[in-house]
Amino acid sequence: MADVICFGELMMRLTPPGYARFLQASSFELEWGGAEANVAVALAQLGISVDMVTAFPEGDLGQAAINALRSYGVGVGKILRREGRVGIYFHEKGASQRPSRVIYDRKGSSAALADPSEYDWEEILRGARRFHFTGITPAISSSAAQATEDALKTAKQLGVKVSCDLNFRKNLWDAETAGKTMSRLLRYTDVLACGLDDLAAMFGIKTDAPDRDNIPEGKYIRIGAELKERFGISTTVFSMRKSISSSENDYAVRLYDAETGEICDSAEYHITIVDRIGGGDAAAAGVIYGMLKGYSPQKTAEFAAACAAFKHSVEGDFTSASKAEIDALIESGGSGRVSR
Repeated sequence: MADVICFGELMMRLTPPGYARFLQASSFELEWGGAEANVAVALAQLGISVDMVTAFPEGDLGQAAINALRSYGVGVGKILRREGRVGIYFHEKGASQRPSRVIYDRKGSSAALADPSEYDWEEILRGARRFHFTGITPAISSSAAQATEDALKTAKQLGVKVSCDLNFRKNLWDAETAGKTMSRLLRYTDVLACGLDDLAAMFGIKTDAPDRDNIPEGKYIRIGAELKERFGISTTVFSMRKSISSSENDYAVRLYDAETGEICDSAEYHITIVDRIGGGDAAAAGVIYGMLKGYSPQKTAEFAAACAAFKHSVEGDFTSASKAEIDALIESGGSGRVSR
């Protein structure tokens, strides 16, 4: 039995070599990625037992996706094999003032087509301590949204704690539909990772601050308290990202504990980005890890920020950071000195 269950879609990721644009590409590098799977891989690398729940088609491509998860130590015994296809996303890496771009090709994927009744959530969640999902999964189809809600209801019945990364994707659904659906799902959620832009778009929760890089701490406390009142969220995790360019960011984690009213800020990391995708997922994994291990809110925030900072240095969606590497990064203060 796994301690953590992650539910979502793993996709084939196709990226032009180096910093080439889609229009220039004559070939693509193949990797695998998806928000919930990225969290699962990060947790497995940290030594947590974790199962991925999703659906793939029969055949070589579905098996290749399963093999990718298995190679990182993620449990694959609960994955469905059914009709459909493997979802794909194309990633164009940004540089300097040119932002990264993503194009989805996931319509008709096995994960989107799977009937909610195919998932036996009581069996899947038996013995688990945490269930993780994101706002992406309910966006890919109505059946995926229903499967997510079924999972959350079962988790609540079984006493399994739930975490969610809001992850609003405007290319998958509009803000109004997203807000209505996620308002329903968040009522089963204990821990929410989110960005201010997503909260504003989906729920109309705004800071009304003129300078987004210098928002007073009190406004975050107000937002966390509102999320507690509206949805029952006990812990809110904010990614504090200052984008200098596509290649450079300053990054930290701010954690609000609604039960105590405590707000904790991690150290800030100045990051030269190798690959930004998966950074927020690594932070979410760090939060889940800290809570499983009984870390204080402050230590959890520090661990999550270090997980995210490390991921920005790794190509692909998946991170490969060990617990020892994250501890060393925290201890060094992000200096990047040679480890001998």
